[in-house]
Amino acid sequence: MKKAMVIGASGGMGYALVMELVSRGVEVVAFARGKERLGELFGREEKVTILAGDASEKKQVSLAADGVDVIFHAMNLPYEEWKEKLLPVTQNIIEAAEENGAKLAVVDNIYAYGKSGGSRLKECMEKKPHTKKGKLRKEMGEMIQQANIPTLICHFPDFYGPNATNTYIHFTLEQLLKKKKGGFVGPNHIEREFIFTKDGARVMVELALREDAYGHNWNIPALSTITGRDFEKIIKEQLGKDKQLYYITKPMFALFALVAGKGMREAVEMQYINAEPTILSGEKLTRFLGEWNSTPYEKGIEETIGYMKNQI
Repeated sequence: MKKAMVIGASGGMGYALVMELVSRGVEVVAFARGKERLGELFGREEKVTILAGDASEKKQVSLAADGVDVIFHAMNLPYEEWKEKLLPVTQNIIEAAEENGAKLAVVDNIYAYGKSGGSRLKECMEKKPHTKKGKLRKEMGEMIQQANIPTLICHFPDFYGPNATNTYIHFTLEQLLKKKKGGFVGPNHIEREFIFTKDGARVMVELALREDAYGHNWNIPALSTITGRDFEKIIKEQLGKDKQLYYITKPMFALFALVAGKGMREAVEMQYINAEPTILSGEKLTRFLGEWNSTPYEKGIEETIGYMKNQI
């Protein structure tokens, strides 16, 4: 891979992918809507070409993808735009890859799996989404698999990390940096997993470099599970013992959503992920790549906090 394109480069995983690719000597086209934000993130990176554009316009995507070997689709649309835009944007990206003879690597979530039933989610499991968004993600995955170019899909749990602003962990940390209490979405005792974006990007790029990784779905789990209580302990060690969490259960989330914006109301149906263990199995990935190093939560949270403080 000599040249890649990252769509959604200004987002949390998009940013991590660009920086991981650059660290491997790959030229990168960083594509997103906001030219100013792209400049802030990548203006000093010699191997990054900044292109502001709209992925809902196929011509813009196709022109930007000229000469690239792999397109990384890391675009994260707001929930309220999924019904109208998710599938058309995906189709635009697929067609742009086909027109340019590029491979396609897609950042996906776990919604298409539906409820776990207490088992760790494996790629071989039948996807049985019970939410509107899960059904859309399943349809999106099917579109990608039917493309006429090599494709791979990476399923990730919730993110956290530098520049990962549209995440639950960012919401919590942002509050804690301003005051003594911060809201943690979910009960305090449920096992959860959050993947550090740098770890996710490293694994995804490694997969994209391997010909035999294409044609597959890949579950990319976090280092380990963590509870709200575990997270609070780390926070107290890093930000001070006076810091506390309050826990936002599904009923509380639904109540807040009544007076919040449409995006939060759209997120209510996804709260099953925060209310029961919904954990990815990494067995297939380990068989393929072998053991890989992941960042401990303590170190990842410390780095994320440092990044956030520098942005204030």
